[in-house]
Amino acid sequence: MSQDKPLEDAQRRESEDPEEAVRPMPVVVLLIAVVMALWGVVYILYSEPLDNSRFGDQRTLAELSGPAPGAAGGKVDGAAIFAAQCVACRQATGKGLPGVFPPLDGSEWVHGEPRILANILLHGITGEIEVEGQKFNGQMPSFHQLSDAELAAVASHIRSSWSNKSEAIEASVFEAERKAGASRTTPFEGGAALKALMK
Repeated sequence: MSQDKPLEDAQRRESEDPEEAVRPMPVVVLLIAVVMALWGVVYILYSEPLDNSRFGDQRTLAELSGPAPGAAGGKVDGAAIFAAQCVACRQATGKGLPGVFPPLDGSEWVHGEPRILANILLHGITGEIEVEGQKFNGQMPSFHQLSDAELAAVASHIRSSWSNKSEAIEASVFEAERKAGASRTTPFEGGAALKALMK
């Protein structure tokens, strides 16, 4: 009997073995899940998911797409293109960022020969360029993906904005320069390469 006692003591010190039991989901949680499922079904049935949703965004695909870009004979908004493509670097004032991005306001490149401005927009520029007596060494990307009408609109906008008072540029200038520079795959290397266009 004394031998059984240590065994009983050891058994008492042990935790009870876990038992598997079915624990049903609490009623509150079950009710919440049922209500959410029913709400989802009702929402799908009444929101017309293949058409405009009465509960969500009512805009159509045409409204979200915005105006069609540069349709032939259509008016293109150069200010809107400038705001979308250029304002981050050149700023709304056209003053650029000192030492980083050259200004457009008062720039001899902007109100100078239209062909040069057309080539800057079509092919971009990298390297040193002097604007209003200040040297800049950076890179401007090409905007060749824009149509001739869009490029003409944005060029005309910057040529007539701020203190610039130059005449508009026709889309035909961009069309001609695009054809003339069709073989160019790299940006112009600085202001000297742009001036060479006039020789």
